[in-house]
Amino acid sequence: MDMTPREYQQYVQRKMKKSPLGKDVCLAFFVGGAICALGQAVLDGWISLGLSEEDAGTATSCTLVTLSALLTGLNLYNKLARFGGAGTLVPITGFSNAVTSPALDFKSED
Repeated sequence: MDMTPREYQQYVQRKMKKSPLGKDVCLAFFVGGAICALGQAVLDGWISLGLSEEDAGTATSCTLVTLSALLTGLNLYNKLARFGGAGTLVPITGFSNAVTSPALDFKSED
């Protein structure tokens, strides 16, 4: 089957599954917002324990990165990412997941 690039693009467009854009945007917004709200709660917790705002910010970042790495190791972050889409990519937890996943894959492959 020999196709021109234009014919191939038309074929792909016909076969491509339509994405529910509104649903995806709402889920990303709420999941990303929930992660940020969790971060704010952790920050408030560190401040209530007596840390200065600067130290509490550092402790919050470390806590969220650690929590994300743990959830990635338990394969829970990937499930959350499939549900929440881009909402899991923007916060610092997305960075932690992006760093932890390849490390786990490398380790499992020996």
